[in-house]
Amino acid sequence: MDNHNIIIRPLVTEQSMHFASARGVYSFEVNKTANKVQIKQAVEQLYNVKVVDVRTANKIGKVRRKGRNFGMTRSWKKAIVALNPENHIDLF
Repeated sequence: MDNHNIIIRPLVTEQSMHFASARGVYSFEVNKTANKVQIKQAVEQLYNVKVVDVRTANKIGKVRRKGRNFGMTRSWKKAIVALNPENHIDLF
């Protein structure tokens, strides 16, 4: 799997920006089939940083209703990547 297919997008929220500045931890939306080793290699190659730890979480889609029709939001996978203290990623 290509590195650009593993890392879909960075998650830019207030909480993720706080963790990035305070702890050096970044959040990404990743491919559902990617494992921790693939995520670590992709982040290291795309951003030229040293990854210390990778945590993942599967986000399950929720049932939503519009009128009398029911649907589901999409399911996705989140990766939380901790970097070496000397490294950082410029998201902007």
